[in-house]
Amino acid sequence: MPALGLGVFQSSPDETVKAVRTALDEGYRLVDTAAAYQNEEQVGEGLRRSDVDRSEVFVTTKLWISDYGYDEALHAYDRSLDRLGLDTVDLYLLHQPMPRQFERTVATWEAAEQLLDDGRVRAIGVSNFSAELLDVLVGRTDVVPAVNQVEVHPYFTQESLRNRHEQLGIVTQAWSPIGGVMRYWDDDPEASMDPLRDPAIVEIAEKYEKTAAQVMLRWHLEHGHSAIPKSVHEGRIVENFDVFDFSLTEEEVAAIDDLDTGTRGGPDPEKIDTDTYG
Repeated sequence: MPALGLGVFQSSPDETVKAVRTALDEGYRLVDTAAAYQNEEQVGEGLRRSDVDRSEVFVTTKLWISDYGYDEALHAYDRSLDRLGLDTVDLYLLHQPMPRQFERTVATWEAAEQLLDDGRVRAIGVSNFSAELLDVLVGRTDVVPAVNQVEVHPYFTQESLRNRHEQLGIVTQAWSPIGGVMRYWDDDPEASMDPLRDPAIVEIAEKYEKTAAQVMLRWHLEHGHSAIPKSVHEGRIVENFDVFDFSLTEEEVAAIDDLDTGTRGGPDPEKIDTDTYG
């Protein structure tokens, strides 16, 4: 799986096709979508309009909680493939853990294991799982998730969870890797805590003649994370991928680590289930 990819959360259908094609033209080889984003069809169209061969692109999609359950998950996977126009995806994720309906989550993971056994997906993983729920899932099933895609950025580093990932051999993949969730989930974005404006990050950016966003993405790479920044703007898509020509020192990585507030920007995954989100 590539270390850096394009996320399309909140990308409108019209914007998604162009964003995917632009990203692939600029060298991206990972695209992350989800059934709940309602743009799988446009991701597939962007792939087809690109000159990049499908075999070179790592495609991830996710199963939403309304389709949890063994048979339901298998049917939902087929629908995602139809929308994408693909024969398989490279990584299939359970979008939420649903701790209050965890038996459905376990049954869904067993369906994902079946897809993997049948060779219909290259890898399976989860999203938004805590360390405790990962341990429960691993203890009750056969396949350790390849990936846990979670909120990680300099203001919410989730160090203990990342350490558990390392122990279990799970890749940490960061959604909202430059802290966008701190802005778009806040009622007052201008007053929100925004790592893009943090003096420590801005100072490092000035040193390397990079943007704050590029410094944060480089911080993820230094930690061995995979990151999937979202953008529909060509300039920003290009900028986000221009992070392979510099490195951060150990001291700079530590300085960014120290910005952690312990405060989640997005919704609490422990409270998401079919009773609250449907």
